[in-house]
Amino acid sequence: MAQPIDVTDGTFEQEVLKAEQPVLVDFWAAWCGPCRAISGILKEIAVEQQDRVKIAKVNIDEHTQYAAQLGVTSLPTLVVFKGGQPVDRIIGALPKRSIVDRLEPHLA
Repeated sequence: MAQPIDVTDGTFEQEVLKAEQPVLVDFWAAWCGPCRAISGILKEIAVEQQDRVKIAKVNIDEHTQYAAQLGVTSLPTLVVFKGGQPVDRIIGALPKRSIVDRLEPHLA
C-alpha cells in the first residue's frame, strides 16, 4: 500500500528532484495543527493516486535546506514538483477535493 514517504535534506534530490513521476511535497512540523489535520488527507491521496504521484513529507524542524531554498514561510506548504522543478504551491490546510483539484493538472 502506498504511503507518504519521509524525505530528508540528504534524500530530497533523489526522492523528489530526480523522481520520474510528479511529487507532492508536504513541508510540515510536529507542532503545526493544520499540518496534522491534512496528514490523513495526504495518506488517502497517496493510496488513491499511487500510480500518478508520489507524496513526500519534509519535517522542516529537522530538515531545513529545501524549505529555505523554496522560501517556505507558512505551514503547511505543499509544493508540486514535476521534472525536478516546482510547478505549484498550496499554502494552508485545504480540503481534500481542493488539493486534488490543484494537483490534477500536473499529473500525466
